[in-house]
Amino acid sequence: MMSPSQAPTLDMKLEVVVVPVSNVDLAKQFYGSLGWRLDADFAFDDGFRVIQFTPPGSGASVIFGTNVTAAAHGSAKGLYLIVSDIEAACRDLLGRGVKVSGPFHGGCDVHNGADEPHLFGSVRLSGPDPERRSYFSLASFSDPDGNGWMLQEITTRLPGRVEGDTTFASAAELAATLRRAAAAHGEHEKRTGGRDVNWPDWYAEYIVREQAGEPLPS
Repeated sequence: MMSPSQAPTLDMKLEVVVVPVSNVDLAKQFYGSLGWRLDADFAFDDGFRVIQFTPPGSGASVIFGTNVTAAAHGSAKGLYLIVSDIEAACRDLLGRGVKVSGPFHGGCDVHNGADEPHLFGSVRLSGPDPERRSYFSLASFSDPDGNGWMLQEITTRLPGRVEGDTTFASAAELAATLRRAAAAHGEHEKRTGGRDVNWPDWYAEYIVREQAGEPLPS
């Protein structure tokens, strides 16, 4: 008989995050303005109402409504949205009329300050991470109730984060990865001094290694 530690691990996929709001219609208007997909808006005779939105390319959705949660309105903080280009993501939200703070970066040695805490402390240093390291460039915005969202730029995953085959959540995510591979391949051709006719193999290796968090080809 297998012990629990030896038994096959069942998939447990995080798919829903509850966001506490005070005005359901205002929240619906706000999240719709972000360009998120409206999946459901169900209302029942007993006053229960639930609305679900999914961010572009996301495997998880948010829900809110009436009688959905007892949490205080605006109490959800540190909800992270992962993007491949922090500056482009900020421009998109600004173009939609959303007030965005950032891009900003912090340091692992900076943990004091009046700003809302983030993964690297609370002090916010203006601009993306100077070295454009994956995970370090951030931005933030809030919904009408003050529920706090963070944008985080990730281009190369840490080891162990990605399991199984190389996958992409959207065409936009794949396109962004191909652009990074193209830029890196251009530097590769400069170093080798000629055109690489096997560029599809190089691209494939770059993409697989990037998603697996392994050293990238040079």
